[in-house]
Amino acid sequence: MYLLDWNTLATLDDESLPLLQAALLIARDEYPDLDPAPYEALVQAHAEDVRAEVEATGPRPLKMAAVNRHLFFELGYAGNQEAFYDPRNNYLNQVLERRLGNPISLALVQMEVARRLGIPLDGVSFPGHFLVRLPVEGGLLVMDPFNGGRPVAVEELRERARPHLGGEIPDDHTLLQILSPAPPRAILARMLRNLHASYAESGQWDRAARSADRMLKLLPNQPQALRDRGLAYLHLDYLPGAREDLARYLQLAPLAPDADEIRERLIEASHGRAVLH
Repeated sequence: MYLLDWNTLATLDDESLPLLQAALLIARDEYPDLDPAPYEALVQAHAEDVRAEVEATGPRPLKMAAVNRHLFFELGYAGNQEAFYDPRNNYLNQVLERRLGNPISLALVQMEVARRLGIPLDGVSFPGHFLVRLPVEGGLLVMDPFNGGRPVAVEELRERARPHLGGEIPDDHTLLQILSPAPPRAILARMLRNLHASYAESGQWDRAARSADRMLKLLPNQPQALRDRGLAYLHLDYLPGAREDLARYLQLAPLAPDADEIRERLIEASHGRAVLH
């Protein structure tokens, strides 16, 4: 029996939220017959395969190097360079089967294996590509799961962040803030945003609406998710839902950069043909 459902998930705090199960719950929307047990067992097997080596190794960076070597070189997990925006890169069952993913899904596999081995690896919602971080003696080891788990130097981190900070190079304080651990809810929301973006780009508005709806289960009244669901409803000609979501978005974010555009879409929904669903 699949114990976790969306209503239960919505009530859990981040400390109680089972990240792997929740990621598989996202996948279950697209693959309704998905049984999570084999995938949970596979992640556990990945950890067991390298446990002896990790336990025989001293410092955390060397333990983590053993995990990365096992995942990215022996098992062949890799970033999907050729089809980065393929929705399957966000569905964990597909990532575990194909051993292909995007930064956040590969990070999730990396984190889950590491934690089963007592390695406190956290995700980082870094601008652009998702990263992982490991507390080590004297600071943090930051790694890029999309590129084989390679360590990322401080200067590279500054350069990666720079385009997202108006061209400013972040100082140490700002960089440490950016490198804060991402809570499980934020990780799941980022996966859902990825899915929404993929489906909106390809015009699959039913799936785009579903992704935004799931995000609102995790983060009720999140303005961008309300906007995204409302616009998807508009494409689906579900005007009552579009009106409600877009009006709520403007109420919560009246000064948003796209507020004028959304007001126009709301007028469009208000004068359109009502459709019953």
